[in-house]
Amino acid sequence: MATDAAALPVAADDFATRLLRWFDVNGRHDLPWQHPRSAYRVWVSEIMLQQTQVRVVVPYFERWMQALPNLADLAAADADTVHALWAGLGYYARARNLHAAARRCVALHEGALPRDIEALLALPGIGRSTAGAILAQAHGLRFPILDGNVKRSLARYHGIRGWPGTRAVELELWALAEAHLPQTRLADYTQAVMDFGATLCTRQNPACVLCPLQDACVARREGATAEIPAPKPARTLPQRETTMLVVIDTDGRLLLERRPPAGIWSGLWSLPEAADADAAHRALARHARVEFDAGEPLPAIEHGFSHYRLRIQPVLWRGAGPIDRVAEDGVRWQPLAALDQVGLPAPVRRLLGGIAVS
Repeated sequence: MATDAAALPVAADDFATRLLRWFDVNGRHDLPWQHPRSAYRVWVSEIMLQQTQVRVVVPYFERWMQALPNLADLAAADADTVHALWAGLGYYARARNLHAAARRCVALHEGALPRDIEALLALPGIGRSTAGAILAQAHGLRFPILDGNVKRSLARYHGIRGWPGTRAVELELWALAEAHLPQTRLADYTQAVMDFGATLCTRQNPACVLCPLQDACVARREGATAEIPAPKPARTLPQRETTMLVVIDTDGRLLLERRPPAGIWSGLWSLPEAADADAAHRALARHARVEFDAGEPLPAIEHGFSHYRLRIQPVLWRGAGPIDRVAEDGVRWQPLAALDQVGLPAPVRRLLGGIAVS
């Protein structure tokens, strides 16, 4: 680490002043969550933007707000509606946390997100940076944020080496983020510091020549913008395999099973899975009348998680005869034309998108 929080290259207020001056001309002022800007809209956008680019999030955000325009609507929605609106963004635990937090706000906070930092942090899925964004952008309160873009910008500006995921580096970056806060225009400053990292101080090929802070940036002065911040240490991910059963009946409906309440894709609807041919045979026999050997293997697909890679081998059966079971929980035959009404894991949705309906 190259500096401590007290040794700022320029005064903290000058840092903010330069960024705000840049933001007024070059920042993003027409994002849908800015008009109107409310705690609920800021919250939903912040959760959607975690590890996702603005251009990807905008249509999801607009669709979400059309269906669930306020916190009470989200709290009253069923899980399938929430999952369907989130489908394609990945990290479905975030959608479940949004849903759970909304219900907790109805139960404990009179149907609104609290303005107290500790109460916000006690809600599912809200960490320090998200809480800061809500309080600063919706209420103009003096709280910092530290998303990936801000971490990168501060690390370069102050010459802080090391991976920001380590506790020591992260604590130093939090101290700097707080030290740079202006006294006024907190909503604009919060957007400015995010926009700066997203559009100028980018991970690859930062536009240093256009940077309003270039004369005081340690990484630029030392020619180290490619090395700061340090990347996350690489590790080899284990490989897992599964067979997914794509079973379509004579009415053009697809067999789906709800995933368990814990683990990967928890609570979503997905295709039945099997570890081997015998397990696939048993799973198929429970729900459909179909010739097992008539299954058509489809091209395998790969999907990466944070801690392992999954190879999915789909097998397709058409013209199945459903076996009706009385009130069987966690199983449904969903019309192929209405798959957008249920939450499906991204690789499953991608797989099904390639299957022509006969």
